[in-house]
Amino acid sequence: MNEIEARTIRKVMWRLLPFLFICYFVAYLDRVNVGFAKLQMNSALGMSEAAYGLGAGLFFISYFLFEIPSNLALDKFGARLWIARIMISWGVISGLFAFIPSISAATGISTEWVFYILRFLLGLAEAGFFPGIIFYLTLWFPSVYRARVVSLFMLAIPFSSIAGAPISGALLNLSGAGLDGWQWLFILEALPSILMGFAVVLYLTDRPAIATWLANDERIWLERRLETERQHKLAVEHVGVLKALTDPRVRRLIEERGIVLTTWRELQQRRQNAR
Repeated sequence: MNEIEARTIRKVMWRLLPFLFICYFVAYLDRVNVGFAKLQMNSALGMSEAAYGLGAGLFFISYFLFEIPSNLALDKFGARLWIARIMISWGVISGLFAFIPSISAATGISTEWVFYILRFLLGLAEAGFFPGIIFYLTLWFPSVYRARVVSLFMLAIPFSSIAGAPISGALLNLSGAGLDGWQWLFILEALPSILMGFAVVLYLTDRPAIATWLANDERIWLERRLETERQHKLAVEHVGVLKALTDPRVRRLIEERGIVLTTWRELQQRRQNAR
């Protein structure tokens, strides 16, 4: 690794990773805080365990259904703006959980169905966040660094559990302004997501070419390195299934595996016969 490479990668890591780490931390809090609110919320809303379980699961259904559409939108609008949209929208929806009784009274919809709808919308809003972050990282880090960078970013998950649980537990003890602890939990944990969403627009940079926080030689090196990798990727031949299966190297691998498997079976049979 030459001096300019080391300097550039170090600067990009310190610029992006701590910020994205915080983004994922608040995302994880909003995803799991319903579990902490459960005991107080179920009692306040008169929800059964079955109703809670259904609502909790609806998040993952919408998250699954809208993951691909969200990724397509990310490619169209750009990672930075789409990540900001995701964070702001899920923050707003997460905060609305605190007002389920008011929404139910105003609309005539039962509290259970308001809970179902909000959980479904929360999954829809958050869909595409994680792949969006991973895609954004590919715009800044050459392939040799990506596994390391993603693993550092993923440390936000255990950290969220370690630090998030005490925070959520403490918020349940709040009360005031006619709101109970579970309602304050949703409100106060939604605010960071909304604020971080706006911060994404102001802080993150779309691509290295416009990164004013990089020196000119660092910016040029990073652009050239990423472009070289992109051109190499385009030059790689795309092989169909039929062509892959008829490739001599694949056939040789299959034959060698067959020999190993046959030898292993013979050894197993000999051991059984010896017994």
